[in-house]
Amino acid sequence: MQPPTPDAPAQDIPSPHDATDPITLFGQWLEAAEASEINDANAMAIATAATDGLPDVRMVLLKGFDADGFVFYTNTQSQKGTELRDNMQAAGVLHWKSLRRQVRFRGPVEPTTAAEADTYFASRRRDSRLGAWASRQSRPLASRAELEEAVAREATRFPDDVPRPPHWSGYRIRPLSIEFWSDRPFRLHDRLVFQRDKPEGDWNTTRLYP
Repeated sequence: MQPPTPDAPAQDIPSPHDATDPITLFGQWLEAAEASEINDANAMAIATAATDGLPDVRMVLLKGFDADGFVFYTNTQSQKGTELRDNMQAAGVLHWKSLRRQVRFRGPVEPTTAAEADTYFASRRRDSRLGAWASRQSRPLASRAELEEAVAREATRFPDDVPRPPHWSGYRIRPLSIEFWSDRPFRLHDRLVFQRDKPEGDWNTTRLYP
């Protein structure tokens, strides 16, 4: 797939009357990105905020999506995990430079089930699973050697199967809004927003000025 040139606008976003399911549209856009992005088409920025309201943002990997929301996994004792513990709301954005598109969403957050977390954790490479035990994510680290020693200890402790740590799990952002953005010439971009009042509600669509 060839990305659009500055003189050839990206494919139009469907009209609000034609676009009824944002999850289906997101899946189509992600599939196109997987064919054109050099690395990690599922990379997304996740923004959280502590009780003082000051936001934090970082890149994670989208590991699942469906009508219930967008899923990512992390150390629950990390900074984002701590902030989500105190304020179970988040926003995310995926930007695909090759397609000149982005999707952003926000809403309440809920933990994934233990079964979901177990299934995904078991699919990870062994070294990544050991790292989940060894890393005290977001806390001070004296040296790289200290981290490598921690990984070696965990490798000795788990010579065979590496179970999921109790402090490692997933979160699901249940979107109340999803915005699709597509680049157009002269910064007259296309923006289509799906909104609802609650995670189980029906979607309404609105086109926005760029």
